[in-house]
Amino acid sequence: MNVYEEISELKRDALARGIPIMQDAGMDFLTSFLDTNQVSSVLEIGTAVGYSAIMMALSSPNLTITSVERDHERYLEAVKNIKRFGLENRVTLIFQDALDIFVEEKYDLVFLDAAKGQNIRFFEKFSKNLNPNGAIITDNMDFHGLVQENEENIESKNLRSLIRKLKMYISYLEDHPNFSTTFYHIGDGISVSRKKLD
Repeated sequence: MNVYEEISELKRDALARGIPIMQDAGMDFLTSFLDTNQVSSVLEIGTAVGYSAIMMALSSPNLTITSVERDHERYLEAVKNIKRFGLENRVTLIFQDALDIFVEEKYDLVFLDAAKGQNIRFFEKFSKNLNPNGAIITDNMDFHGLVQENEENIESKNLRSLIRKLKMYISYLEDHPNFSTTFYHIGDGISVSRKKLD
């Protein structure tokens, strides 16, 4: 089985089990961003089964990634998958809640793809870990098109609350004094935030 077949199998398996992984269009955008911006280090918040970390590492041979996951089962699965693709030397996995960890290193890119309701807290915490020309990319900004929906049309109370928090995050990014953000309706919606030049 070649690497593309292995990736397809990993993706199919994750989708079949309802594990959220990045949509193809979003993944293409992300890997293209790594290349265009010559990103050499990534801090990923939300590993799941390791799919996006693997895709990033395979697309950019000099890239190193630190990825944080709080779900023990998914973390163990990600460890197995990273080994399966021989990427243990470039992908470091941390099993912990991202809000509880202390990270000293600086990164070219912080990729937020974890609990959507915590995006503002993640942004505030990890924007300190950006290199001067670094960026923060957030996935699922459209959340299956629900962010554009009228909240009254969403039946689930939990889902309504999540969409409200996502809208607050969008406003937070739009009004941020130190970051300039561009929103892309690609995949499930992506935002790219960069520090404003002094």
